[in-house]
Amino acid sequence: MVFRHKEAKLVTISAVMPTYARTDLVFERGEGLWLTTVDGRRFLDFGAGVAVTALGHSHPHLVAALKAQAEKVWHTSNLYRIAGQEKAAERLVAHSFADTVFFCNSGAEAMECALKMSRRFHQAQGFKEKFRVITARGGFHGRTLATIAAGGQEKHLDGFAPMVDGFDQVAFGNLNEARAAVTANTAAIVVEPIQGEGGIIPAAPEYMKGLRAMADEFGLLLIFDEVQTGMGRTGKLFAHEWSSVTPDIMALAKGLGGGFPAGACLATERAAQYMTPGTHGSTFGGNPLAMAATNAVLDVMLTAGFFETVQAVSAKLWSKLEAIVARHPKVFESVRGKGLMIGLKCKVPNNEMVSKLVAEGLLTVPGGDNVVRLVPALILGDAEIGEAISIIDRVAGQMAA
Repeated sequence: MVFRHKEAKLVTISAVMPTYARTDLVFERGEGLWLTTVDGRRFLDFGAGVAVTALGHSHPHLVAALKAQAEKVWHTSNLYRIAGQEKAAERLVAHSFADTVFFCNSGAEAMECALKMSRRFHQAQGFKEKFRVITARGGFHGRTLATIAAGGQEKHLDGFAPMVDGFDQVAFGNLNEARAAVTANTAAIVVEPIQGEGGIIPAAPEYMKGLRAMADEFGLLLIFDEVQTGMGRTGKLFAHEWSSVTPDIMALAKGLGGGFPAGACLATERAAQYMTPGTHGSTFGGNPLAMAATNAVLDVMLTAGFFETVQAVSAKLWSKLEAIVARHPKVFESVRGKGLMIGLKCKVPNNEMVSKLVAEGLLTVPGGDNVVRLVPALILGDAEIGEAISIIDRVAGQMAA
């Protein structure tokens, strides 16, 4: 604890508000999948800033794009047209189900836009009673008052009562329970194609198709939270592509800016038709710097063969991880997820595993259900796979002993 004197009062709280249990590492440089601390130690990054640095650290194309824009104009606000926004929106629309895009700064903001849009859709048509949203237990949709209510996890809600009303939670993967939750007040359904914070739990294609059919049957909007699963993380631009199901609204962030804060809410024309001037906004959302980063990410990801390469690399990593799980049955239970969104389900405490991996030079992310998340940059190569597997194998051996 740092003690500071301020106006004759002893201050014990740190200058940076202590809302994180931070690991004592300060990174100074990054290149590809490697990070270097201020004291010269190197770490292999399989956390990617929690699935954010999708193209690794200091990617030359992203660096060049951001530098070039920084020398022109940083910010103008959405009172004016922003060329980079228009370009990014057109590209996202061209490669998705959507007809229109709202840009913001984070996943929570993208979800707030989605939730507001679902209410506006019904209420602008005169159905003032429609505001409730069906969500899945174990989900995570952000840290705002509304999104922690949508997620419904006690650890996030504790101390923030009363909980924002409007969310009805059902079991993830259970269509019967979801149907039973529909009432005259229901406006939408929200689901992650793969629950990330919840423990890397994929939704079955049949479940996704069932939700689409249910939404159509009851006149609801289907919202996909692809904040973590989107932008190539699973080997396709968007995870819902694996199930051939499309939503009405989708939230994106994390990998969208490659590490620069950028979020987006994508929607069909039908879902967004009542989002007229004044209904929503963002001061910083989609500013020229953020759009330079976003378009640079899209430049790389939309190159022919990019996603096929991600799928091939992830298949190599999966096969080696499955071998490790088989070799250490006292430490690991299974491997789950999709593409480069991987969860190692542990039999030992996951936080202990994460700490020991850090000590050996590998950065990972803990998740729900006692899972260690592996979400490396999509530019992962054989050398990084080999190094990561060696470290995980070694640590698992130590913990088994």
